[in-house]
Amino acid sequence: MQIEFLPVVAFVYMLIFARVGTMLMLMPALGETSFPVRMRLVFALSLALILYPIVAPDYPVLPGDFGSILRLLFGEFAVGFVIGLITRFITTCLSVAGTTIAFQIGLGFAQNVDPTQGVQGALFGSFLSMLGVTLIFATDMHYLFLAAIRDSYILFRPGAAIPVNDTAMLAIETFAGTFKVGIQIAAPFIAFGLIFYLGLGVLSRLMPQIQIFFVAMPANILLGFLLLALVLGSMMMWFLDHVSVSLAPLLAN
Repeated sequence: MQIEFLPVVAFVYMLIFARVGTMLMLMPALGETSFPVRMRLVFALSLALILYPIVAPDYPVLPGDFGSILRLLFGEFAVGFVIGLITRFITTCLSVAGTTIAFQIGLGFAQNVDPTQGVQGALFGSFLSMLGVTLIFATDMHYLFLAAIRDSYILFRPGAAIPVNDTAMLAIETFAGTFKVGIQIAAPFIAFGLIFYLGLGVLSRLMPQIQIFFVAMPANILLGFLLLALVLGSMMMWFLDHVSVSLAPLLAN
């Protein structure tokens, strides 16, 4: 029995796992730190095994020197890192929106660890981030992320040079769009904060003997929660539209 094909199979599978595993490590919804590491590892290994018969013909033959193997391996790592980072930028807008909302309604001091980002952030940002991940799974939008993994082999051919300029431009546009969409999602609360604090400023000038800001702080928080209950559905629909539009450049079709 000939086993000469085994090194070739192991070589191709290693390259597929390098790209898929790196993307899954950074992707939102599929690569959250709240998921056990072993589960993510098993999922990455299984997905690489599923993709093997589909994308194996796209890979070059096994090189004869170790330097060429390392060059191909680092190329796969780079493609996975770039795509995973861009998809991570897409969902960061909820953290931006949550932080902006928290400061507008006077809850900027209430912070906890955001499980989707792995860092400490505003409580509203953590809530919106978790809600966004939940909606991605509830609306089956996580299939778009899986499609982006598959279509990465069409946009970034294995062994070919990475289009650095186009990739950098896409990453910058996605990163800038994160802050734009985050501010747009929090726009009702920005308008509310401007009107509310303007009214408090007028009252403090009319009644300087009363600590208006101290008295009105509970009302600010209460009205902020009421406004959140009214516009939360529209905010999350805006977020889902942003995710679908931002993923379009990473999909071949």
